[in-house]
Amino acid sequence: MAGAYDDRDGKIWMDGELVDWRTANVHILTHAMHYASSVFEGERAYNGKIFESRWHSERLLKSGEMIDMPIPWTVDEIEAAKYAVMQANGLTDAYVRAVAWRGSGEDMGVSSKRNPVRMAVAAWSWGNYYGDAKTKGAKLDIAKWRRPAPETAPYQAKAAGLYMIATMSKHAAEAKGCSDAMMFDYRGYVAEATGANIFFVKDGEVHTPKPDCFLNGITRQTVIGMLTERQIKVHERHIMPEELEGFEQCWLTGTAAEVTPVGQIGDYNFEVGALTRHMSDAYEALVRA
Repeated sequence: MAGAYDDRDGKIWMDGELVDWRTANVHILTHAMHYASSVFEGERAYNGKIFESRWHSERLLKSGEMIDMPIPWTVDEIEAAKYAVMQANGLTDAYVRAVAWRGSGEDMGVSSKRNPVRMAVAAWSWGNYYGDAKTKGAKLDIAKWRRPAPETAPYQAKAAGLYMIATMSKHAAEAKGCSDAMMFDYRGYVAEATGANIFFVKDGEVHTPKPDCFLNGITRQTVIGMLTERQIKVHERHIMPEELEGFEQCWLTGTAAEVTPVGQIGDYNFEVGALTRHMSDAYEALVRA
């Protein structure tokens, strides 16, 4: 599948039914477009099975609750919708996007209680998120924008509004020839990339930022479990910027990113080493098992 995302053949599940891809539209006065009242999930299917599908569906409902937007579909209904979309589009390996939002209705100010909560699921073929970085290692900029303090936003919600500074940071990184940007948190600790969590290796042990103000990703949690099973020590902690110089390896995790090696962050260089390659290969084997 290629071309603009609004001009493709296929089907999208929308509010309980499959509709033609090109007609899956919303009104210009949709509340989410004006006030970011939207949550979403990004998932990957391998060999016809969506990896950790129910976990994603459960998180979607929790995200809705966190932004005071109860989603009127059950986990089972969301699961059925995802697989119906894949079947309708003839997909077995795919990226699956479930999204829920406040639609247009009687309210058009900040408050939107009287507007219906709507939902859609789309799926498409999508290759490596960072292109050839899986072999060469991604190049990251260091973002000027920081992840906000936990009392300023519901950081554990996968909410559209929280990605605004991520988009700005990624645009700035791409303008410098980078694949992505690493962001600090509001205190100046290392946080994450714009849409992926980050891991570092030093002396055979793994260090990863403590997710106390950014999303604790499903892939992140999966990879920590894999490392623990292999009896590799994992330190979840606050990481200072000056520590980057002492780390030997680095990788990113995320549904889209999967496990992607990092070769450079700003002026700091990292080896695409044995542990990084092993975890990338092991994750690929796990999701296709």
